[in-house]
Amino acid sequence: MGQDQGTAGAAVTEAKDPEQLREEIEETRRELGDTVEALAAKADVKARMHEKVESTKESVTQKKDELLGKARDSSPDSVSAGASQATQKARENPVPVAAIGAFVAGFVAGRLTKRS
Repeated sequence: MGQDQGTAGAAVTEAKDPEQLREEIEETRRELGDTVEALAAKADVKARMHEKVESTKESVTQKKDELLGKARDSSPDSVSAGASQATQKARENPVPVAAIGAFVAGFVAGRLTKRS
């Protein structure tokens, strides 16, 4: 209505040769194939869940290794520090340590003599 037929759509200024049209069609087919492949990958719920599970396993394994490494790094130091601290306390207070040792020895001896 009031529009000229020549201005309603895209203007065709030159005719394309058949070979150029074939190349454009092939390119469009390749692009469409890529798009369909991408959509199929997104729609494959089973594969996406498998990827998510593998990713989570990898993350958990990494965290586990990190925590075990921290535990290994801190354990020997804390044990040796605790032993050193106990040794220092025993040197500073030999009487209570000797009393505790005597009590433990008496307890063990009492247990052993009851069994016989």
